[in-house]
Amino acid sequence: MSDTALEAVLRRDRGVVMTALVVIAVLAWAYVLWLATDMAMPASPMPAGASGGMAGMDMSKTDMGGMDMGTAVAPGFRAWAPADFAFIFTMWAVMMVGMMTPSVAPMLLLYAGVGRKAQADGRPFASTGWFFTGYLAVWIVFSIVATVAQWLLARLALLDPSMATGSTILGGLVLIATGLYQWTPIKGACLRQCQGPIAFLASHGGFRSAPLGALRLGIDHGLYCLGCCWALMALLFVGGVMNILWIAGIAILVLLEKTVTVGQWIPRISGMLMVAAGAWLISRAL
Repeated sequence: MSDTALEAVLRRDRGVVMTALVVIAVLAWAYVLWLATDMAMPASPMPAGASGGMAGMDMSKTDMGGMDMGTAVAPGFRAWAPADFAFIFTMWAVMMVGMMTPSVAPMLLLYAGVGRKAQADGRPFASTGWFFTGYLAVWIVFSIVATVAQWLLARLALLDPSMATGSTILGGLVLIATGLYQWTPIKGACLRQCQGPIAFLASHGGFRSAPLGALRLGIDHGLYCLGCCWALMALLFVGGVMNILWIAGIAILVLLEKTVTVGQWIPRISGMLMVAAGAWLISRAL
């Protein structure tokens, strides 16, 4: 294959991969926006004896914050049914897909390009898909942990109907802890892997054409991403799990950390601001 033909194929590959990523991200964000908008609608009356409703949503739906006047275990907590866990898990999983897909796009585009160059007559799309699947699998597992964390906070009556912590002190502590994590060596090490897709591939054996190899490589990259960003996701419990502006702000911060080539400055500056905001919240509560 000539250099000109190869360049044309590479451009086509990048276009296909980017189109797929945009579609996935748009669908995920559309779901999150629909859910947040539905939550913002006034709750409808519910007949006596009906089950508790979703906090801030139509009263016939799942209680996402676990807050209901029908106390079950702790004041304000309605015990979750299996359907509640499934709904909250789906919410978190789709939200993670929407938040993390833009930031992993450069890695996926590079992976598809490297695959095409390594195999001029090969098909890098399947391998890239397996890589992306492995990456998302890490965040799906994180969504399970986040669902359990939300259940625990609801059980302890620490969430308000907007799915944000009702405790100013707890919110301040989460901000401070997240801000301090932004300065830790593990954050820096994970972020360097996310900022340098070429270095990541070189240090992990390069392109993998086999499905299992590509899947494991995607999991490895997802774990670095998780190590870089998990603490930022905890901030969702401070500003509200379904606060669209808060979700978008965190997603933009994640994207900037990974794509803007200024080393560790963005996480360190944002970390200082988080610590300051957390200290201010706690000082107001005392």
